[in-house]
Amino acid sequence: MLWNNLLNITFDDPKILWQDFRSGVDIFPLYNEGSDGCSSALLRYHPGARIPKHMHMGTEFLLVLWGSQSDERGHYKTGSFLINPTDTSHEILSEEGCIVLAVWEKPVRFINQ
Repeated sequence: MLWNNLLNITFDDPKILWQDFRSGVDIFPLYNEGSDGCSSALLRYHPGARIPKHMHMGTEFLLVLWGSQSDERGHYKTGSFLINPTDTSHEILSEEGCIVLAVWEKPVRFINQ
C-alpha cells in the first residue's frame, strides 16, 4: 500500500474523504488489521478540538503534517514526530487545528468514558 504526497496535504483537500471520529476531529483510515491489531489514519483536528485522556495499549507513532497540537508534555508543530510508548496516557488539544498521521500498534483505551 502506498500513499503519496502526505507532506503536501491541506486542511480541505478534496481527495480525502473524512469521516466523523470525535467532536471536532475527523478521521481518514489508511490501514487496519482488525480490532486488536495495528492501524493507521490521518486525523484532522478543527481549531479548538480535543481528544480526551486515553491510554496507549501499544506504541503510537505520530507525525504532525500541518498545524499544531499539544498535550501535557509539550507543543508539537508541523514536522514534529512523536512516539508515545505502551502504557502512557495523554489528552490532546489543537488550538489552531492540525492534520496528523497516526500509527497505532494497538487500539487506545479512553479513560473515564
